Amino acid sequence: MNGRCGWCGTDELYVKYHDEEWGKTVTDDKTLFEFLVLESAQAGLSWITILKKREGYRKAFCNFDATQVAQMTDEDVERLMHFDGIVKNRLKIKSTITNAK
Repeated sequence: MNGRCGWCGTDELYVKYHDEEWGKTVTDDKTLFEFLVLESAQAGLSWITILKKREGYRKAFCNFDATQVAQMTDEDVERLMHFDGIVKNRLKIKSTITNAK
């Protein structure tokens, strides 16, 4: 027994998330915004799908800088609808910008 929850299985990314992040207290605003974005993107999808796209989300959303994301425009939404690194869902993209504001 390795002390890990059964849901993380053996996927390296999931194991790293389980061991280093899951269940840990977070008080940093940037990290909290990151998890808000990722958790919102996860709705209807598996968490591993979002973890695999995490770097794409960092690139797409200014490394989770809420001040910069709040300044994004409709043109940015259109650009992100063609960005392969994130879930291409217009409502999820727009909600990220709204949540940043």
